[in-house]
Amino acid sequence: MSKRIKRILLGLLGVGAVGMVIVLYTFVRPLTVNVAQPAENVSIQVFGLGTVEARITSSIGFEVGAALVELKADHGDRVRQGEVIARLHSTEQEALVAKSQAGIINAEAAVKRAVAALDKARAVLAQRKQRNDRKQALLSKKTVSIEVAEEAQMEADVAAAELAVAISDKEVAEAALEDARSQYDYERVLLDHHALKAPYDAIVVARHKELGSVLTPGEPLFTLVAPETVWALAYVDEARAGGIRVGQAAEVRLRSQPRQLLRGHVTRIGIESDRVSEERKVYIACDGCPESFHLGEQAEVFITTAVLDNALLVPEMAVAGFDEIHGTVWVVEDGRLRQREVTFGQRTLDSRLEIVGGLPEGARVVSTLPSGMREGRKAKVAEGVAP
Repeated sequence: MSKRIKRILLGLLGVGAVGMVIVLYTFVRPLTVNVAQPAENVSIQVFGLGTVEARITSSIGFEVGAALVELKADHGDRVRQGEVIARLHSTEQEALVAKSQAGIINAEAAVKRAVAALDKARAVLAQRKQRNDRKQALLSKKTVSIEVAEEAQMEADVAAAELAVAISDKEVAEAALEDARSQYDYERVLLDHHALKAPYDAIVVARHKELGSVLTPGEPLFTLVAPETVWALAYVDEARAGGIRVGQAAEVRLRSQPRQLLRGHVTRIGIESDRVSEERKVYIACDGCPESFHLGEQAEVFITTAVLDNALLVPEMAVAGFDEIHGTVWVVEDGRLRQREVTFGQRTLDSRLEIVGGLPEGARVVSTLPSGMREGRKAKVAEGVAP
């Protein structure tokens, strides 16, 4: 055999030996793996993205139309309930109030006149009844003629009719007085409508008109918000919203204050979900919000739905065939790698899954999957690693 052939054979043997060493090192040697470690007091949170809103916000204006002559509030001002914040030109309405007040005086005089006429009618009736009684008595004694007695009876009947008319006139006069008073009240209400009052303690978000503007009835002049009703409206994925309950603790991070977490709690859960985005509305009331706020500002919400006293968590990336309930994980059993189907419970925000069933006793769940994983291969657990 020539030297050249010997060198080739020796080279092939060397390459084969190196390949064998690589194969043995890669596939036969025990594989070092990281395993999941039990964790305590694990907070299960749900994330939602939304905006700062307010439960009580109002666009208010006048119920009547006229020119704007006075403004007492502007953007950012705090107003108290019942405080006058704007007025309309009211000269014409004030004249109508004065006219209706004069109408009350006239109606009261008419009532007095009707009462006097009624008293007179009663007196006349009493007089004529006495005269008629005397004439009827004399007629029975044949002292007066029948004609005189009949005349006395007729006068008494006429007086009774005049009394009935006087009573009706008094009732008409009293009704006219009530009508005049109602008209006065109505004109006073319209006059009061020329002054715009704050319906509750509020902050002025916007002023839409300036002095001299002619407003139509119902046209918005101010936008108000009750500061104590400011909350965060978060949109939460329906797949994560099942565990949310009213009263649960929550944290809110505003876009303008990314380093600060505001404490709050769930105060309302929307009954109707968005049919397009498949999200549920969750409202978070702030327990210690800053005095300043900006409606519509983006907010990140973290809702704590549960706290696990002790849990074994595995990253979702280490799970195969996960269907929200079951999945397959790699475990170390008796020093060798095995695949096991397990049952999952809660899920953390960082995509770790709680194993609640299906794990054999003594098995350690592999948390990261290095290359070379295969069924039955020897494995050893890395020390001092608790991912």
